[in-house]
Amino acid sequence: MAGKSRSRPRIDPSFSSGDDEGFRVDASDRVSGRPTASKSSGSKPAKAKSSGKPARRSLKGRGGRRGGSSGGLFGFIRAFVYWCIVAGIWGGMGVGGLVLYYGSRMPNATSWTIPERPPNVKILAVNGDTLANRGATGGEAIALEDMSPFIPQAVLAIEDRRFYSHFGVDPLGLARAMITNVTTGRMVQGGSTLTQQLAKNLFLSPERTLERKVQEVLLAFWLEQKYSKDQILAMYLNRVFFGSNAYGVEAASQRYFNKSARDVNLGEAALLAGLLKAPSRLSPARDPKAAEERAQVVLGAMREEGLITDDEVKTAMLQPPTKAKSFWSGAQYYAADLVMDQLPGLVGAVKQDLVVETTLDLDLEAKAEKTLSDMLKESGAKSRASQAALVSVDATGAIRALVGGRDYAESQFDRAVKAKRQPGSAFKPFVYAAAMEIGRTPMSIRNDAPVRIGKWTPENYDQKYRGEVSLADALANSLNTIAAQLVMEVGPAQVAKLAHRLGIESELQANASIALGTSEVSLLELTSAYAPFMNGGFKATPHIVKRVMTAEGKVLYENTYDNPPRVLDPEIVSEMNQMMVGVVERGTGKNAKLKGWQAAGKSGTTQSFRDALFVGFTNNLTTGVWFGNDDGTSMKKVTGGGLPAKAWHTYMTEAHEGLTPSPIFGTKGIQPSFDDPGIQRTIGDVISGAFGEKPTDVYPDAPVADAEMPPSDIPRGQGGSVDAAEGGLVPPADVGQTTSGTPQTRRTTLFDILTGG
Repeated sequence: MAGKSRSRPRIDPSFSSGDDEGFRVDASDRVSGRPTASKSSGSKPAKAKSSGKPARRSLKGRGGRRGGSSGGLFGFIRAFVYWCIVAGIWGGMGVGGLVLYYGSRMPNATSWTIPERPPNVKILAVNGDTLANRGATGGEAIALEDMSPFIPQAVLAIEDRRFYSHFGVDPLGLARAMITNVTTGRMVQGGSTLTQQLAKNLFLSPERTLERKVQEVLLAFWLEQKYSKDQILAMYLNRVFFGSNAYGVEAASQRYFNKSARDVNLGEAALLAGLLKAPSRLSPARDPKAAEERAQVVLGAMREEGLITDDEVKTAMLQPPTKAKSFWSGAQYYAADLVMDQLPGLVGAVKQDLVVETTLDLDLEAKAEKTLSDMLKESGAKSRASQAALVSVDATGAIRALVGGRDYAESQFDRAVKAKRQPGSAFKPFVYAAAMEIGRTPMSIRNDAPVRIGKWTPENYDQKYRGEVSLADALANSLNTIAAQLVMEVGPAQVAKLAHRLGIESELQANASIALGTSEVSLLELTSAYAPFMNGGFKATPHIVKRVMTAEGKVLYENTYDNPPRVLDPEIVSEMNQMMVGVVERGTGKNAKLKGWQAAGKSGTTQSFRDALFVGFTNNLTTGVWFGNDDGTSMKKVTGGGLPAKAWHTYMTEAHEGLTPSPIFGTKGIQPSFDDPGIQRTIGDVISGAFGEKPTDVYPDAPVADAEMPPSDIPRGQGGSVDAAEGGLVPPADVGQTTSGTPQTRRTTLFDILTGG
């Protein structure tokens, strides 16, 4: 009616003699000389004239009386409803305006696309098991149907119960959250749906502004229109943050349970779903108790929704609480880091999901990690050794086990690959091999006596001298004086060249002190440089990546280390292996001896016991072990023949379980005896004994480590000069002389001994 009255032309009141009954004046309304009786005087009002219909005045009076008796309440209700409608209209217009405004600030909807999930690198062990996942997410994407069914059930029960019925925004859920938050006086529930959360994670910043919330709603509508519910749920579960640097259910499952999301049980699924409320705060790596309490809330929600039974709830609650370290834990992650370091050089920048097949043996990896961990727990504190590392390679240089430190969760620095330290006497096999190349043999005789090279006078570990000894005995007992003589006979530059040829990649200082391993190298390159002794003289380039493929199976890289070059003559390999077997059988490496297996190797200890190493091999594996401290502080008289050799023995014993023993290359005629645990005799012992030399078994207290390191740069004056051809030092006149001045620089061979030459 109001609309119709506004549409009519305006009618102004008129006082002309018309037929308008409302403005007619009769006799009773005229003013007379007498005062008109009033209601207050008690007089009755004049009766209306009978005209066949009620007077207008009487209708208004009755209407007014009805309104007066009940109009207050109904009038308030009518006004309230009216103004609510008005406010709703204006509010809707305002919201619409905001939506239009903020929507206009967004890109055109036709250009909206789902951002690519950051590429993941799935790293596999040699048997195909997952070693690790690397990338921004920390795990691969898994199809919804491949996940444990408990995961989506738990997430929907606690985060979005009406996910499959709403259109991207849940008004009922929003209202419920508002009421709960108002009644509790604090923020308890959020009203965002999973679709809204996905929109926020995919497109928007985490800031809490009105503009971002409006854009979140618009994007949620778009997602619901473009994708199915299952697709939206899968995208959400594969991208959402679960705390502790884990994005997606696969990364979180591997992070907290060390298993795939395919194998997660009910209790574990409830824990994952509970993390979504506050991933960082509720992470079991940070607060296991809070994570468990939240998981129980999730289980209750699942039971309310009829997804699980009371018995299933009880079973889940009886499971032991999840214990997770503060970081990814496990020595295999050192290997995974090495893979990621090498990957760009093999295939370029990682722009898509990749699968990397490696050479790592998870069984050997676990044995190596346990060996070092147990050894440090047992002897680390009393020996003042806080760290250890291990590398194990096969005959081709393929890395089978790699442990870069005591605990990856505590320190991700790889001491096996990235740390460079002096190898000490573990470098001597390269000195002896260089001597073999110029005609020396294991039976060559040298005089163990004080030697002076310039101003450097190297001493043996025990500061004792044994007189004439064979090179085999000298290496077995790690005599520094003999190594110093040999390096000057060969030339430091030639020793460095041979070491580089065998696999040492670090820069080596070509001076006399190279004899005692003063140039720093990594454990990985040192161990790999020993492998040519094991495999008969072929280079063993260290490698861990076997093949790189796309997720669809296209091969992008495959290693080519199956045809290595020869780097040592087989006869020299044989001679060296015979001598290094002696190191283990009767020398400084006796703690490394293996029952039933022939083993060879060399110990090394640096100045002031800062580093201790043992590198050795069977015909199956070459393994290097290091003990020390990150800050270079001294250990408590830990030598290479001590903790490292013992750890080597433990690991290699377990690594060879179930394998058939066979001799090391070139030593078939020199089999170790395992009947007598004491000192074993070799050809060198027999020959030395035949010429009156004291047999090595009269030295039961032979040194088990090396002398202190000489200065890295030996003075080049006082008899020393630079050889232009070699680029090294020409030994001074008194090199190789004993204190009595008897010259010992002449090569001594078996022929010399037999002929008396």
